[in-house]
Amino acid sequence: MTPTLSKSTQIYLIFIGLIILTACNRKGKVDVSNIPVTVTVERFDHDFDRMRTGNMPVLAIELQKKYGVFYQDFIERILPAGSTRDTAYFATLRKVFGNKAYLDLKHEVDSVYPNLDKQNEELTDAFRRIEYYFHKKQLPKVYAYFSGFQTQTAIGNGYVGIGLDLFLGAKSKFYPALIESFPRYISHHFTPQNITPRVVEAMLREDMYPERDADKSLLQKMIYNGKIMYAMDLLLPDVPDSVKIRYTEPQMKWCKTFKSQIWGYFLEENLLYETDYQKIQQYLTDAPFTPGLGEKNESAPKLGVWTGWQIVRQYMEKHPDVTLPQLLGMTDAQKILNDSKYHPKQGEE
Repeated sequence: MTPTLSKSTQIYLIFIGLIILTACNRKGKVDVSNIPVTVTVERFDHDFDRMRTGNMPVLAIELQKKYGVFYQDFIERILPAGSTRDTAYFATLRKVFGNKAYLDLKHEVDSVYPNLDKQNEELTDAFRRIEYYFHKKQLPKVYAYFSGFQTQTAIGNGYVGIGLDLFLGAKSKFYPALIESFPRYISHHFTPQNITPRVVEAMLREDMYPERDADKSLLQKMIYNGKIMYAMDLLLPDVPDSVKIRYTEPQMKWCKTFKSQIWGYFLEENLLYETDYQKIQQYLTDAPFTPGLGEKNESAPKLGVWTGWQIVRQYMEKHPDVTLPQLLGMTDAQKILNDSKYHPKQGEE
């Protein structure tokens, strides 16, 4: 005989199920497979290369028609080669195409990226999640290019661009020669795995939710960065935290191990309300380590970003009714900190 559940038990189980479902959703594991969004990265780099051997004026018109404002931005800002309003830039392009360095880089890009099938799949999932959380967001076209190590990602009117030459892999033969522009601690993250996270981060920071000019204090900047990182949690649920924040695994482990000490340091040094730009930048930007913390330069960089991320995560755990757009629209960093009740303890991850 099959046992029957009382009505109160059934209600209780439904309630628990809803809690579990909500928890899963907050982690970004919503099912977006039925959202009608498909991303296909268009290979501008291949179309642009046709100008090397083809009729340049005719092909320029075709590319302007196909890629719109991106073509102008690429020629004038990303490359840059001159103004598209003056065909004198063709002479610059001929010099670029005639340089062996261009052909070497093209060969390497084509070797690493014979296709972008994996990136299309990853970006499709991410863009579906953007559509899920931000229904009114007009999703951009996505173009791939290479520009001689000028720009990793580019955001413009209706597009996001991917500079494939800055995603060739940490061991690319090109990066050691660029050590002054891209130190090892930066080029270490120039990998195919980073393409989708960097595209999503660029969209959030430069297009959807740019930082306010009014955010001057370290706390305000910590919370802003924390909100961006939390948004990446939901939009990129399968991407490791270390990739999202661009940490090595030892740096990630260090942050978790010394979570309470990091917070204690910010409090003891009275840094939360510091507004001196030069002083607080060391807690917000990429670097080999954070001065003043850790032994033998083993500390992780960007501790303001990492700590802000943990604060926002804890805030959202305590406020499950707050939506992602609502969170990103909040401007009171102090309230988020207070309501998060962030007080990490020794040994707590």
